Amino acid sequence: PLDNEEETAAANCTQTCLGELLSISDLECSLCIRMFFEPVTTPCGHTFCKECLERCLDHRPNCPLCKQSLREYLKAGSYNPTVLLQDIMLATFPAQLAERRELHRTEMEELSNLTKNIPIFVCTMSFPGIACPLHVFEPRYRLMIRRCQETGTRRFGMCIYENGKSFADYGCMLEIRQIEVLADGRSLVDTIGRRRFRVLRRGHRDGYNTADIEYLEDKKVAGEELQELQCLHESTYRLAQRFCEHGDLASRHILMQHGPLPEKEEDIQASADGPTWCWWLISILPLDPSYQLNLFSTTSLRARLTQLQRILAALLQQPP
Repeated sequence: PLDNEEETAAANCTQTCLGELLSISDLECSLCIRMFFEPVTTPCGHTFCKECLERCLDHRPNCPLCKQSLREYLKAGSYNPTVLLQDIMLATFPAQLAERRELHRTEMEELSNLTKNIPIFVCTMSFPGIACPLHVFEPRYRLMIRRCQETGTRRFGMCIYENGKSFADYGCMLEIRQIEVLADGRSLVDTIGRRRFRVLRRGHRDGYNTADIEYLEDKKVAGEELQELQCLHESTYRLAQRFCEHGDLASRHILMQHGPLPEKEEDIQASADGPTWCWWLISILPLDPSYQLNLFSTTSLRARLTQLQRILAALLQQPP
């Protein structure tokens, strides 16, 4: 058996021999023209960075080089790294590989920020504490969702479209709870609303919208004001219960889809966004999205409850 010195010498010889035969350009991905990162090889024999290949498959299920169909490969959904190639890169160009890894880490860090350049899905109204199921099929959103998974944040912003702007000034952070990837690369994404935010600056990244944001917080009240707020909260909740029990057929159908009215919370000011049951109600009531947005953006729980009370009273007075 070789002793340690001989082993080291053999390893150095391998590195020298490979280094003489290979240049960095032999280990470059033809899609990003950078050194391979997590290289994967397709059934037709072409190698790309895993991320680069995934982005190509978002658009069409064919090999980017020879155009051979990769439908079955896409359906399998698992892209295993080409181990031999990884070993060769480590043996011949360790410093460049370390640099490439560092570059990827920096990019991931940048994508993990939850106030700067957050990804924005422009689609529907979503609310704190309320489930928001999504069907993701557009290439830009497939990329966006994958990045939310890879960075580990599992979060992105949801805004509605607004005339004259790419999206509204207010939105809700969504957290991915579960993803079901379909055979053709589309996915069903189960998300839940987290915090509300206000858009400070709009941007773009790789085809999807981004924004710098600040989170919204309801103004806290105390003393007599808090007592009044609690009374208003109680009476509005009772109205909501009446609406859920005596609503028309259409509203009962909504209840079957969205589940029952959430329980009242002990401390109505505990959350920055106020009680969840208010958001549940706003999400099921037959309101115009611009009106929903108005209720959404207010940081006064009192104002929100007053509006809800007015809407519920009007709906309950309508003949069935």
